[in-house]
Amino acid sequence: MKAMILAAGRGERMRPLTDTIPKPLLPVYGKPLIEWHIQKLSKSGFKEIIINIAHLGHLLPKTLGDGERWGVKLIYSDESESGALESAGGIRNALHLLGDDVFLVVNGDIFCDYTFDENFNLNNKLAHLILVPNPNHNQKGDFGLDNALVLNNANEMYTFSGIGYYNSKLFQHIPISKAPLAPLLREAIKNKEVSGEVYNGLWSDIGTPQRLKDINEITPSAS
Repeated sequence: MKAMILAAGRGERMRPLTDTIPKPLLPVYGKPLIEWHIQKLSKSGFKEIIINIAHLGHLLPKTLGDGERWGVKLIYSDESESGALESAGGIRNALHLLGDDVFLVVNGDIFCDYTFDENFNLNNKLAHLILVPNPNHNQKGDFGLDNALVLNNANEMYTFSGIGYYNSKLFQHIPISKAPLAPLLREAIKNKEVSGEVYNGLWSDIGTPQRLKDINEITPSAS
């Protein structure tokens, strides 16, 4: 299975830090945030990782190289000319690199100790989402869950972690252009084509300077 790390966003809420460095390169426990993902993906058996880049994108391959040091192959999907294509657009743009099999997508601006599954089986679903208990900044949540089936609305809601396993068919019909992921997911959810699970371990959306400061004050456990 291939994996993709979404790393093209501007990171407006993280300014002024992201004026000079892409958000995925911000340091967590002394090394770039995205490096934690690459290291964990390698340990989980992933051999090929696609990284989309846009804002200050040249700094990611300059910093990370080709992935040899982690025993993986890093391939960069460059969105610099078009501007960041958002999550669904970025995935669609890289679909020729991801192939026709199931693939994993991870947001480049989260930190977690979730164990990626290189052998995950979608069981004929279009997607499988990793959900987490709602953090303070998203108390209403995003999706519900009923017997491993993701719902658009429920009495108990959870937050989408930014980690998901996807069938390429979910993206094949959309054009290569700026497109958010949520509408695609909600349509598939309406058709009962998305499964999910709740992960209760360490997870943080590193979306603001304060959250970056907070995660660096926690004893590291995601290595």
